Amino acid sequence: MKKIVIIDYGLGNLRSVRKGLEHAGASVVISSDPSEIMSADGVIMPGVGAFKDAMKNIAGLLDTIDDYVNSGKPMLGICLGQQILMSRSEEGGETTGLDLIRGEVLRFPHSDLKVPHMGWNSITMNQKHPFFEGIPDNTYVYFVHSFYVDTGEKNTLASCEYGKNFAASIVNDAGNVIGTQFHPEKSGDTGLKMLRNFVAIC
Repeated sequence: MKKIVIIDYGLGNLRSVRKGLEHAGASVVISSDPSEIMSADGVIMPGVGAFKDAMKNIAGLLDTIDDYVNSGKPMLGICLGQQILMSRSEEGGETTGLDLIRGEVLRFPHSDLKVPHMGWNSITMNQKHPFFEGIPDNTYVYFVHSFYVDTGEKNTLASCEYGKNFAASIVNDAGNVIGTQFHPEKSGDTGLKMLRNFVAIC
């Protein structure tokens, strides 16, 4: 059974992510212990809240995260957990992120659309990746966010349209760090399939 560590840095939707991973057949540990993180087959970076708070809370784990990612093992960032993978964010004043994927986090522009972007929306697959194995194009997933990730085509796995086209899922150059702006753990059978795919990748 694959050991998946959900990093606990005080801003995670930990219970629902844990439940989803357990349904996907993983042995799940919630921890901020560097030794637990380094011994994991896969790591989840969850997150609900503000970018600046997330980076402050996770400051003591920056070296551990770098070492883990450089080992080549997979990491999945969900919602805010995807956003902090980026180089920087404009939320609450410019803040530096983990810089595991090049790009920035921007607020949705003012328009007639409601912000936050909340509810079900479809995603377009931009490129193939094992995380989306068996997931059809234009499938619907669940979003809750006021900021979006802006990155290049090379690092965009899937995109979504909400007033503008934005990266719904991203990947680093090496392919082992994945992010989803949506919540797989709240996206029904489709999201559960993605979590199973992540466990299989591990």
